[in-house]
Amino acid sequence: MAFEFPLPDVGEGLTEADIVSWKVAPGDEVTVNQILVEIETAKSLVELPSPQAGTVGALLVEEGQTVEVGTPIIRFGGADDAGAGAETMSAPHAEATAPASDSAVTSDDEGGATLVGYGAKAASSKRRPRKGGSAAASQSGVASQSGAAETSGTAESSAPAAPATAPAQPETGSAAADGAAASAETASAGKPLAKPPVRKLAKDLGIDLASVTPTGSRGEVTRADVQAAADGTAAPAATGATAAGATASASADVDALEERIPFKGVVKMMAKAMVDSAFTMPHVTEFLDVDVTETMAFVRRLKASKVLGEDVRVSPLLIVAKAVAWAVARNPRINSTLDGDDIVVRKYVNLGIAAATPRGLIVPNIKNAHTMGLTQLAQEMQDLTALARSGKTPPADQAGGTITITNVGVFGVDAGTPIINPGEAAILAFGQVRKKPWVVDDEIVPREITTLSVSADHRVVDGEIISKFLADVGRGLEDPSVLLA
Repeated sequence: MAFEFPLPDVGEGLTEADIVSWKVAPGDEVTVNQILVEIETAKSLVELPSPQAGTVGALLVEEGQTVEVGTPIIRFGGADDAGAGAETMSAPHAEATAPASDSAVTSDDEGGATLVGYGAKAASSKRRPRKGGSAAASQSGVASQSGAAETSGTAESSAPAAPATAPAQPETGSAAADGAAASAETASAGKPLAKPPVRKLAKDLGIDLASVTPTGSRGEVTRADVQAAADGTAAPAATGATAAGATASASADVDALEERIPFKGVVKMMAKAMVDSAFTMPHVTEFLDVDVTETMAFVRRLKASKVLGEDVRVSPLLIVAKAVAWAVARNPRINSTLDGDDIVVRKYVNLGIAAATPRGLIVPNIKNAHTMGLTQLAQEMQDLTALARSGKTPPADQAGGTITITNVGVFGVDAGTPIINPGEAAILAFGQVRKKPWVVDDEIVPREITTLSVSADHRVVDGEIISKFLADVGRGLEDPSVLLA
């Protein structure tokens, strides 16, 4: 009997994910916990293990598409099984960050061994309703308008899930993907060019595709075209081969001059967080120029001596992190959050480090940074950075932060007015270190200078607390020996 595996909730409270890359192909024999697919959520890349052993019958969603949690993404069983119908396995709250151990495997009489949390249940799991449509309509997936900041692409992704009773199609490797893409865009006689998800959108909105002006590079109707027609902002459709050719030519010219980056995933999530923060917290920002000559000399000594370890990377940001933890201990109110009618002062420091990654900006945090010496703090920062660059920072590492550092100096910037992460009361920006003339003992001498700026939630902290915290961070960088006392 064939089984369809739906996209599980990976425990992040998210409703959708992007299919990044399939690790199996139709016809492959897979084992329990073998990685099937890599998906991208709004927080991280996640590998989904197989809930059962068996033969891959069909991949129901193409790479690059966005699908809702609960949408079938892969069918187990051959073509004969699919012809008799397929049962969709329930997968609520599956932890899919890594293959489970053997102890997490149980037996299923109908489908072989299954992963605990994935197995079929007697009662079907509840689905989140699709906005603007019925629960039944949501079975085909939803097209997301969100995307990764560093990835170029189109905003036309959707998740066409195959009906449970549809016959399995023989597909292999890239040839199957190419064939699916070609069939999706091939118009029948008298029908305009459009991908199946676009046709479905038009049907849901009551739009006649023949009346829509196509703007796709190959003369196809796009999601934007359908939406514009629904909003009443589209131009009347032209007819004839001449009009189609002119549209394709004009679209090609525009495509050569523009780049479209899907607004989804990490970028969309960060944008929402920043909007929420900026319009719910009254931000106040203060600046301080600091002579960090002693800190820079200290960093150079640590590098030369390798006292923190042969493979440990030492940078000025390490000393800034130590100074922030030290200053928080002296000004604990800066490490607080507003919870309803209570100001909660945290007596621990989960230090967030803003990290620019190929997928966008994320802010993982170092748990209990206030308890760490320089060696452990340096190793934690190095591991955090490496994981962030790989795109596989787990959601747990991005949750629970109490205060954040953003290093704008690495981009050659002197200062900024950073936006506070939701749930925190302050964020410190560390500017570039530059040699400047500085007055020391009434003499002008060259010194290494940086600018610190701190944005804080004025509901939670007042100017005195902000100023004292910033001054203490500056003091720690002017004389790093106080941080080690």
